[in-house]
Amino acid sequence: MLVITEAAKEKIQSVMESQGRGQNGLRLGIVGRRMSSFQYSLGLVEPGQDTDDDVVFDAGEFKIYMDAGSVQNLEGVTIDYVENIQGSGFKIDNPNPLWTDPQHMAVQELFDTRINPNLAGHGGFVDLLEVKDDTVYVRLGGGCQGCGMVDVTLKHGIVAMIKEEFPEIDNVVDTTDHASGDNPYYQPGKG
Repeated sequence: MLVITEAAKEKIQSVMESQGRGQNGLRLGIVGRRMSSFQYSLGLVEPGQDTDDDVVFDAGEFKIYMDAGSVQNLEGVTIDYVENIQGSGFKIDNPNPLWTDPQHMAVQELFDTRINPNLAGHGGFVDLLEVKDDTVYVRLGGGCQGCGMVDVTLKHGIVAMIKEEFPEIDNVVDTTDHASGDNPYYQPGKG
């Protein structure tokens, strides 16, 4: 299912040991799709943080916990740890296609070619999470997360472009936790 290189195993174990707490392993999940690649979350799992829905991969020295919704898109993934002149970090090679449904692919192309380039000017972006029936689910980030102008951006920018290209889409649901945004482009007014 997963391949974890020796360099990645060593780094994960080193981080776990440096934390000084008992960790069960690493949580790996897909949190979005942007610019033709999956967006991942990685984090340590402490005892009691695993759930009944987790799919668990035994990496030998530790376990990797994956949420059930991410598993099919993590099949065949290789996790590596690289150090080079550009910096160091985990590199995830994923052989899976970003989307298999033609409508999902078309909506993603709209995000990649029109919506995200417009948001990038303010340090923001939007991830396409899902297209289900007549509803598109999104999550905003960067300068858009917690921005005082997010309603305008969403209704008059993102939703308008989606509905213009895909008249069969009736709803766009923003799943963003805007309260946790720490660097919005426009701060909300102070009442």
